[in-house]
Amino acid sequence: MRSAALAVTLSALMIAGPASAISRYESLSKTCAAVQQLIAKERAVILRYPAPRGGPVLYDRYVADSGQCDISDYAGRSYVPTRDNPVCPVYNCKPSSIFNPH
Repeated sequence: MRSAALAVTLSALMIAGPASAISRYESLSKTCAAVQQLIAKERAVILRYPAPRGGPVLYDRYVADSGQCDISDYAGRSYVPTRDNPVCPVYNCKPSSIFNPH
């Protein structure tokens, strides 16, 4: 019985595969097109940038589409500052609800 449970557990771990690390980038060091290309290529990245009016560094996870979000989330429009565009359009995961079904 123990060996069967162990075999099932090991099989599940092998199927799941290793977790992939998510890349982190400073958005102000890249152009808007470069940020959008990174997101399209890697499917999800973390972008860091300074807060407006000199606040702390902000960061969030930005995605290529809703396929990188949890099942109850969707990819909604967002904006990040880049070297050439203070409002570069990107997507990040936002919660769905009956009030905001996307």
